[in-house]
Amino acid sequence: QVQLMESGGGLVQPGGSLRLSCAASRRLYSFAVMSWYRQAPGNQRELVAESTHLPTTTYPNSVKGRFTISRDNDKNTLYLQMNNLKPEDTAVYYCAARLMQGMDVYWGQGTQVTVSS
Repeated sequence: QVQLMESGGGLVQPGGSLRLSCAASRRLYSFAVMSWYRQAPGNQRELVAESTHLPTTTYPNSVKGRFTISRDNDKNTLYLQMNNLKPEDTAVYYCAARLMQGMDVYWGQGTQVTVSS
């Protein structure tokens, strides 16, 4: 079984920064793909950053240049550095991961990010 636990969310002013963390119950090299998603009220869950084992990273245009995904293998932790935050970044942010074997996707419980003055 895989457990993922996010932390680091909170209230920040527009233009500010936050770093989200996702602590995994397995070594990060166990995962083929690790991702961050977000979901705002009334909206579908959307991908905001993806990191593969190859390694490659992917970002949608809405966050490209502002968000950075990274892995700390020693700490078994995935990060999302978010800079120049905008009110439209307000959402619950989720960590997701897929193991090297199998197609199951595991999710964390989510952490709230609110961007407001």
